[in-house]
Amino acid sequence: MEVSSSTSHQKKRNFEETRIPGFRVDQRPPWYINIPLALQHVFILSSVLVMVHSLLFKGLQQQRKDVNQYEDQFMATSLFTSGIATLMQTTLGSRLPLMQAPSLEFLIPALVLLTSNEPRHDYNGTNETWTGDEYDEKIHCMDWSRELQGAVFVSGIVRLLLGLSGFYGVISRYFSPMVVAPTLSIIGLSIYKEAALFCSASWGITAVVVLLIVLLSQHMHNLFIPSCRNATSQCITQYPVFRMFSVLLPLVCVCIVSGLLGVTRIISLENIVDASLLQHRNSSFHPPWLWVPYPGHNGLPLLTGRSLLTGIAAALSAGISSQSCYLMTARLAKTLPPPPSTYNRGLCIEGLGSTIAGMLGSISGTATSVANSCSHGLTQCCSRDVVQVSAIMCLLLGISPRLTHLLTYIPFSVHGGILSITHAVAVATGITYFQYTDMDSGRNIFNIGFSLFMALLAPRWFSSHKNFISTGATSADIFFLSLLTMPVFLGGVVSFFLDNTVSGSPQERGLHSLLLEYRARECTEQESAVYDLPPVVSKLLLNRRLRVFPFCAFSTMSAAQVDQEVAISPEERTDLLLNVHSENMDTSRCDAAPSTSDC
Repeated sequence: MEVSSSTSHQKKRNFEETRIPGFRVDQRPPWYINIPLALQHVFILSSVLVMVHSLLFKGLQQQRKDVNQYEDQFMATSLFTSGIATLMQTTLGSRLPLMQAPSLEFLIPALVLLTSNEPRHDYNGTNETWTGDEYDEKIHCMDWSRELQGAVFVSGIVRLLLGLSGFYGVISRYFSPMVVAPTLSIIGLSIYKEAALFCSASWGITAVVVLLIVLLSQHMHNLFIPSCRNATSQCITQYPVFRMFSVLLPLVCVCIVSGLLGVTRIISLENIVDASLLQHRNSSFHPPWLWVPYPGHNGLPLLTGRSLLTGIAAALSAGISSQSCYLMTARLAKTLPPPPSTYNRGLCIEGLGSTIAGMLGSISGTATSVANSCSHGLTQCCSRDVVQVSAIMCLLLGISPRLTHLLTYIPFSVHGGILSITHAVAVATGITYFQYTDMDSGRNIFNIGFSLFMALLAPRWFSSHKNFISTGATSADIFFLSLLTMPVFLGGVVSFFLDNTVSGSPQERGLHSLLLEYRARECTEQESAVYDLPPVVSKLLLNRRLRVFPFCAFSTMSAAQVDQEVAISPEERTDLLLNVHSENMDTSRCDAAPSTSDC
């Protein structure tokens, strides 16, 4: 007996225990971890999807009483196009684990467009003013959706052209920590009104969701659970399951409990979901099980002066938001920041995805999902494969409006709790960039305070005084009002302008400390391969004729290139915007930086 017990004990000791705290961008989780993580991304994306479409259709209900019957179809189209855009982004774009989804940067211009009073265009190209019952009859063919599709299409074309021209790569050279920090903070804070609106459906359910997410992602983050082991395997792998699924587990548990309480009438159903959602559930219209979006099913995108300028405004704000999300995702994934060519490539593919969305009938466009990007900070699972699997799930759900309709049964308060937690990560990530700057500098104190305050003040005032802007042309009014009511656009432009025009040393702006960290990390980690394209595409781009486009530039970053991208002349100057093409930058002040020979 003693011999057998010692033998069994020796067998147990032969098995090695391996703890995997998370997954990096180029790592592939096992299938039993990959599928739940992908499903978690789909649920997070559904929070963004429901928020955008519910607020958009809430504005449309004032004009059309039967608009609810089209909601499932448009949500399914958005989910389908989000899957297409995500696959293109992770394969040919930035290669970061970025989910593409409808964004607040398009919702605000779309609402401004829908609430404007300019005469609509009929299908014969004549202008008529439609009001009341006459408007309801004339708009039967859903002219409003075609105009929104036109804005989505234009937004994609603008980003596509800016990416091909290399504009985003040039701008990224001057995204110092003093620009990134306030912009990311504003991205997180800009959604507080919408999140509060969703949470107000049931603050009790929201509190439970938030507490569970905090408990699993923060207090139980070091609790590892062993996975299943094969008979031939000599290693037992342990995963922090509670942290990895810190959003999925609370969502499933709260939805099940809320459904049981609602069915048993212990709690009134009106206290769980929003009243407008109840009206939609009780509608006699039932969406089909199978329906594949195709170009022109709602008519081709309607290009008018209003939709043209609305799309341009949405593209400008979405470009700022996406560039900031690229940096945030790279930081949460613990990899090097994207080089300029990656910004060009990523925003170009985003524009292509939004163009496809407009052709397929989407009324909400696609951009980088802030909520999904922030979830990497909670789960520490930044695998590109997980995002690609979730994109395939979005494609499958998108061809079935009936299955997409099931996402509307998730209580609004659950969506509000998820959006609140994820966007809080964006605020915190932005604050971390302040560590590189000189926070005792009066220059930095003013720039940060003024950027944050004006980005929150101006949109609130212009939203309540929409008639203040009156240029005589309704299209121009929509354009300026859209830009002035988007916090991300205002915050990004103001912080970028102040940081690049107000005199300050590299140490004040955080460039010196950031350069040291990037070069030190490059010496210890070969992370630039994250942004490399697939081998087949890389061979295709070896063509010299294609290399003239910044979009086609390879995205490897050496230590010398980091110097050129981040370091600036040591002398204080205010003409940075006039010296975009300066290449001879002195890095002699970075004496503490390791040389490439030390790598």
